Amino acid sequence: MPAATNFGMSSDELAFEIQRGGRFVVYQYCISLLVVTFRRNSPVKFIRAGESATTKGLPFTLLTLVFGWWGIPWGFIYTPQVIYKNLKGGTDVTAALLKPKPRQPDNVARAAF
Repeated sequence: MPAATNFGMSSDELAFEIQRGGRFVVYQYCISLLVVTFRRNSPVKFIRAGESATTKGLPFTLLTLVFGWWGIPWGFIYTPQVIYKNLKGGTDVTAALLKPKPRQPDNVARAAF
């Protein structure tokens, strides 16, 4: 994992925290403007073992509570879903982040798009 994504820890510290039960989590938030509703994911957050994932997601939940309801019809549909998911601790993406990326063979030509 590159140093820029290590959440202020060395690779060894991060591996130790994950072994202790730390995990990477993504929260959702919803913002509505009458006829337009946006449901987006937060940046990845690292939750240490013993730390509350629900508490760390409160800013996104509060944002949704204030700005999520104001869209017709999706604001009324997405807002309760997002609040429920965030209060359950967000979406755990640890396995997806730690899974090694498949390596493309060197002899395969890469298409330029």
